[in-house]
This record gives sequence, structure tokens and C-alpha cells, in this order.
Amino acid sequence: MNGRGLVGSVRLVGSVRGMRAVRSAWRNRRADARALAPRGAERARVPGLLVSAEPEPGGGIVRFVRSRLRIHVAVGGAVFWSWDDAGPLPSYALPGAAPEPDPRAGLEPDTDGGWQVVSERLTVAVSRQGAVELRTPGGVLLRRELPPRWWEPVDGGMARWVQRSQVPADARFFGLGARADGPRLRGGTYGLWNSGPGARSGPVGDPPSLTMPVQVVVSDAGTHLLFHDNTWAGRVTLREGEEGAGSGHDRPGTCEVRMEGGPLRCWAVAGTPARVLRGWTALTGAPAVPPSWALGPQQARCGSVDEREVRRVVAGHREHGLPLTALHLDTGRPGARRTAERERFPDLPGLAKELREDGVRLVSAVDPAVRAAPRSAVYEAGRRVGAAGAFVRDPRGREVLGEAGPGACVCPDFTDPAVREWWGTLYEERLAQGFSGVWHGGSGPAPALPRSARHALEGRGGDHREAHNVYALAMARAGYEGLRGRRPGERPFLLSRSGWAGSQRYGGVRSGEVTEGWPGLRASLALVLGAGLCGLPYSGPDVGGFEGSPSPELYLRRLQLGAYLPFFRSRGGRREPWESGGRVLADARAVLVERERLHPYFVSLAHLARLSGAPCVRPVWWGSPGDRALRDCEDAFLLGDGLLVAPVLECGAVRRVVRLPRGRWYDTVTGRAYEGPGQVEVEAPPERVPVLARAGAVIPVRGAGGGLELEVWAPAAGRGGGGVVVRDPGDGWERAEVERYTSRLVEGRVVVERDGGEGPVPCPVRVRGAAAPGQR
Repeated sequence: MNGRGLVGSVRLVGSVRGMRAVRSAWRNRRADARALAPRGAERARVPGLLVSAEPEPGGGIVRFVRSRLRIHVAVGGAVFWSWDDAGPLPSYALPGAAPEPDPRAGLEPDTDGGWQVVSERLTVAVSRQGAVELRTPGGVLLRRELPPRWWEPVDGGMARWVQRSQVPADARFFGLGARADGPRLRGGTYGLWNSGPGARSGPVGDPPSLTMPVQVVVSDAGTHLLFHDNTWAGRVTLREGEEGAGSGHDRPGTCEVRMEGGPLRCWAVAGTPARVLRGWTALTGAPAVPPSWALGPQQARCGSVDEREVRRVVAGHREHGLPLTALHLDTGRPGARRTAERERFPDLPGLAKELREDGVRLVSAVDPAVRAAPRSAVYEAGRRVGAAGAFVRDPRGREVLGEAGPGACVCPDFTDPAVREWWGTLYEERLAQGFSGVWHGGSGPAPALPRSARHALEGRGGDHREAHNVYALAMARAGYEGLRGRRPGERPFLLSRSGWAGSQRYGGVRSGEVTEGWPGLRASLALVLGAGLCGLPYSGPDVGGFEGSPSPELYLRRLQLGAYLPFFRSRGGRREPWESGGRVLADARAVLVERERLHPYFVSLAHLARLSGAPCVRPVWWGSPGDRALRDCEDAFLLGDGLLVAPVLECGAVRRVVRLPRGRWYDTVTGRAYEGPGQVEVEAPPERVPVLARAGAVIPVRGAGGGLELEVWAPAAGRGGGGVVVRDPGDGWERAEVERYTSRLVEGRVVVERDGGEGPVPCPVRVRGAAAPGQR
């Protein structure tokens, strides 16, 4: 930990915990110095010239003088290639077996002595020197991977490697997890190492609690996603290209991926943004759909709150007409002393039952750190799991001790299936206390475990350098399977602080601590957009601001942004709206009520994310990736297909400029119509942020009586529209019924029809932006 990391840790978590982190980092560095041999002499290696090729089902093997390249096209269109015989398994990103190869794809000769694999959506061409090109079916270049280079220790051991690539000059980079520097990733170096509070990695300096080597690249040639399936520490250096203004002397954009170990293997998906995310989630697993209540306004109370405080918060929301669906409590870590908890909550199951009947669920924080005390029941039970116990050990077989809470702690090895199964049984206690879900507040083990610590890694064995980035994912899997096994009739609610590719299978991700003040507001949006493009649709920041004391204006602007993000939670001290006075309370009430009105829309988007992979929150270029101006727009977003949200990200602003995609858009408050593409200036008074509806959109909302209504925005003349409605099936596993609606303008009347349905639309319809509705 450097000086900047120390200052960041102290500012975020306080001087005591910050100094504990410093001591832990110092102890880990000493342990690594003893256990990890310094890198000695190394031998550089490149593939060399092409020697031969061997076709296989779905692709083939291309042999070079000093390496082998394997290429396969999977059923569904994703392309896999790897060097040095690395296979797609084992992988934490994939939910099970590797996809079957597509028998229609095959290896065939290319020009200049190379080879190519041609598929329906992508062509992979290999040169005689080992360069790999991704091309569209029409032959347009999407990406060129230069021959890789390895550095292998002379005395044996894991090789580090570098892979450089080129993209078109007009291309824009997105992804790499949730990045405060994003969503567009400009030139600079980005770390691939999930870190804790105070850490920074990026040109601007973000807290990278969710990093993954997933790049989404958008250019005139098309959109593609490239995933380096490697969990080791690494870094990605990006440089955007420059066009030669028609001279033909374009400088391509470049990407350099450096990894400290692990295999060099990649997956690629190409197509429209919607097709890319559909293919990505088909590969890594469909996102878990949160329970319906988890899509409403939530609150988190940190520290030693008691029953009186819980009742005060809930009663305050009810008294002031503020919707609230869940309250998150910091109830300690497994094995912590329960005496203080019983004093604070004499009848926790009774309180939870009472609140649940009032429409408020309780969510418990769960930390992976287990108090290492002989009288701790959880600690003693964990030591009896398997042959070596449940906890991470050092190379000499001793438990790795860290600092958390009142004393020494140990961390479970979630890369061991037996440990995950045991850990899942511990959630029975939380469920018995009446909690409806869990929040993994400390699932990133950055300050606790040295890189030399040993992990099971599903029986393969390895150290923390390989396990670190997937620790939170493996913990989320243990929690998800534990909750589902003990409440099989309910969809689990699980929220993590960290994660990796594939984390969406188990729940959502809180997008970490962000910078104080107005820059943090912009970073919050970037984090959610980045997570969504990497396959994690359910995420969001702590909208009230976890640190600092925001001004009333900043507090409201944070609340207004959060109301249109999937995970909507306020966290911190006493920052309830009624604490700030009448105007703030009235404006906050309007924000929360609007979120409740849009609840059916969020339910539909959550289910559609599972079915199609499309994130709930999308960049404005989602439907028009060929619009270069939209690619550079970072201060607005699409909520589904129907709404464009333009949050206010600057102090004192009461108007702002919005860049619109093609088509007609309506201001949802004033009803004024705007035509895109292009820029327009709209009103953004303190009490609201600009939200525009796409002409023709059919949006499910909650009516005044609490039932489902369809809000239809009039289509432009000669154009149609539509929308998808997924009726709330409850919090169980009932199959969600998808209803598709179309809208069109007929003789001045808006006609709304249900696809495949007969008779009238089965719910009230409210038409906006035109005079008269019609139904069929």
C-alpha cells in the first residue's frame, strides 16, 4: 500500500481501520517476500513462423515453431482461441461445461499462407507470423491481435505475457468492469486487481472493486466484445486512434494486455450491441433476477443500530409518504459475539415479521472474515471442514490471520466446493432471524490475504495471485446456493461489493465507494454503465453518498440519479430526507414516488436482462452504435428502450444539453417533443432531472390504484413503436410471461395492440403526446 492508498483508506474507513489495513499490508508484504521467490532470469518467446494446421470440428489447430494456436467457434457464435494448448476449462467465468463447437465452422486456407475460420457472424484469420484478425462476414477488420510474447523463468514457473492489438482509428473502448473513469475508456493504464477502499487504478484514479478483462469496442466497422479469461493480476493500456481526415493515414487505436501469469485464452462476440450482450450472457450465464421488492427504494444503516433506530427510520418514511421496500443492517460477521446483537434486537424475528407485513424487508450484511477465537462456534466448525479446514492457509499450512472487527480473523477459501457448501449452511441463521437477503459488504479480500496464500481452486491448487479476483464471485456463489437451498420457493437477494466475469449468475453488485462531491456523481453513472456492458445488469451506488456531508443540492441530485438505476439504496448516517427540511423532503418524495410508479418497468427490465442479456441501464449509443457523437456521450443513459435519462452532474445547473439518438423524444414532464439525432437544451430545475420518452414507447407503470397501466407515448406519423411488459410473477420461480405491445398512429389516433392477442388490451392505457387513444 502506497501513501495515496493509506490516505484513501483512512479517509474512507477511519483512522483505526485504516491503520489496521496498513499493518495488514505490511504483514502480507513480509509473508510474500518469504514465500514467493523473486523473478530471476527469464527467456522471451514468440510463436515464430507458421508450420502446419489441423482442422477440427468448429475450427482447428494452427502450429507455429514455438507455440500452438487453437481456434473454435461455439454454437451461438462466440469464438474461442488460445495459445499453448490452453482450453476453455477450468474457468470461473463459464457456468459449467464449455459450449459445443459449431460444426458448420471449419479451418480453411487464407491468403499469404495463413489460415482462417469462417463462421456466420465472425471470421478469424491467422497470419504466418501468428497475428490473429477478427473480421466481419463482409471482411471488414474489427481487431488485429499481434503475435503475443511470453517471458518464462529459466528455472521454471509461471510465465508472464503481453498481448498487443489494434482497432480501427474511430473505435471507442468500454468495459473492463465498473470504472469511475468510464464509461468511455480513454488512453491510459487500467489495473486488473479487485481492490478495497482507498485503492486507485486508472488514469483518473478509481476504486476498482470490480475489474475484469472484458473489452467492448465500438467502431464504424461494428461492435465486438473481447474477454481474456485469466484471473491473474494484470493491466490494460489503451490508446485511442486518430483519423487522417481522409488522407488515408489513420493511426489505429491500440490495446496492450499484460498478465503476471495464467493462460492466454480469449473469447470474442461480435454484432450489434444487443447481440453482443446476448452472446456474452449465453456464454457466462444469465443474470439472476432480484426479488420484486429489491427493485424498490432501499436504505442501509451502518454501525451499531438498534431496534429503536430501525423503527424510527421506517416510521419516518411512512409518516412522510416516502416509499421504502428494504432496510440493510450491519449485523456483524459469522462467529462474532451475539450478546450485543441480542441487546440491540431483543426479538429480531418478530421485528422482521412486523416490518415485512408493512412492506419492508430486512437485509443482513455478511462479511467473509471469521473471528479466529477458540470459543467461536463458526471458527471451530470451519476448522473441521474437509481435511485441511475451511480457511485460507499459507504455504507452510498455517491459517492466514488478518485483522477485522475486535481481533484476529481468518477468511474461508471459497474456491473449495466443500467450503462453499459449508458456508451456505451459515445463512440459515440469518434467514431464521427474519432477513430476506444478504449483502456481502466485505467480499473483496484485498487487505486480508497475501499473494502467497494458498487456495484450493476447485482441486487444482494455487495461490492468491490466481484466486484474488474471483474470491468475491466464489463467495457470491456460496451465498446464492446456500440461500436457494434453504428457501427454494424464493428468489435469493444477494448483493456483493466485488465480483468478476460471471458474477451476474448469483446477484447484483454495489458499485463501490466513489469520490466525494460532484465528481462522484458522474463516477456513479460510469460505474453502472460499465458493469452493465460487462454483463452485470443489477448494480448501483449508495445514492445518498457514503462519505462526506453532501449539500442539499448534491443530495437531491444523487437521489434523482439513483432513482433511475436498478439498485437504489441510500446509505450513511442520518440522511433521511426529513432531516433536511421541507423543500428537500418534498423533492425527495417526488423522486421516490416516481421510482415506485416505474416499478413495473424495472421488473420488466430485470426479467428481460435474464432473457436477453441487455442491461437495464444502457449507453445512449446502444441502438445507434454508428453515431459517433453518441459514442462520446457520457452524461446521459437509456433506461431500457423507452426512456432517456439526463441527470444533472454539475453544481447549480438548472438547464442542460442532451444529445438525442435518432427519432422523436418527449419531455415526460412538459410533453414537449424534440427530434433527434442532435443536441437540445432542456429544463433541469432542482426538483427533477430531464427524462425523455421515445415516441411510440409502451412503458408499464403503476397506476394510482396500484394496478398495472400502460403509458404510451404517441408515435411519430408514419412510424410505429412498442414495448415489452413482464408482469410481476412475485418473488418465486414462476415463469415470467412476456407480453409484447405495438403502437401506431391511425388517422390521428394512437392504436395499441398486443402481439398475438385478441380483444382489448388487458389493462388501462394512458396515451401521452397525442390527443386520442385507441386499443385493439
